Amino acid sequence: MSRLSNLSRSLNGKVAIVTGAASGMGRATAFLLADEGAKVVVIDLNQEKVDAVVQAIDKEYGPQLALGFAADVQDIERLNNIVKDVVGAFGGIDIVINNAGISLSSPVSSSSDDFLAAWDTTLAINLSAYVHLVRAALPHLKQSSSGRIVNVASTESIVATPTLSAYSASKSGVTGLTRSLAVELGKDGITVNCICPGPINTGMTVAIPSDMKSKYAQRHVALRRYGEPEEVAHMTVSLCMPAMSFVTGASIVVDGGMTIRHT
Repeated sequence: MSRLSNLSRSLNGKVAIVTGAASGMGRATAFLLADEGAKVVVIDLNQEKVDAVVQAIDKEYGPQLALGFAADVQDIERLNNIVKDVVGAFGGIDIVINNAGISLSSPVSSSSDDFLAAWDTTLAINLSAYVHLVRAALPHLKQSSSGRIVNVASTESIVATPTLSAYSASKSGVTGLTRSLAVELGKDGITVNCICPGPINTGMTVAIPSDMKSKYAQRHVALRRYGEPEEVAHMTVSLCMPAMSFVTGASIVVDGGMTIRHT
């Protein structure tokens, strides 16, 4: 049967790099990309967890469809070498998903050493690493027929939580970086978009007691619950599809209606 539409939603054969892909939203994104036919590059700190994601993809879809690298995304040389290895193995790069991140409590009134350590580390991982990976992959994204960059920010770029000034600043920086790159890279046919997740059941929220999560969701979230990593991943992966060719510079909130609810 012929299709009535013209634009493709298929990611079959596309090469996608995902940072922070060993757990949470990154892991869900890696699995969903594989489900949609993409070749997936898994980057995270822990080699054992990286291997587990790669093995799960290999088991389901066969070998040589996923690569895994243990890396600290603050290490620019390591990112450059990973990109070279990916291109050597897969022939190119079509998609970069900057997902790796940390959240460190950093009260502005704390000691200089404590505050600056949290501030510098948070911005290095949550913001600077994003642009370093984009720069490393950019020559190959330009050669793709549908280059895609998706940056994961947070609703903390819209609202704010006490003692998370470094996290909030970094995520606000991600939304600004997204807009700037979208304007700069539009001429190359590369789209650059941003996801702003709200309250999601991930490693960052696992320490919050279930009853506190429930109370928060009932009071603040329109859907009255926390989201799941795969619910964010579906939006992320949708932005990677060839059919999403006229969406760029957008910051898309995935928060169950948290930021719109005030009663």
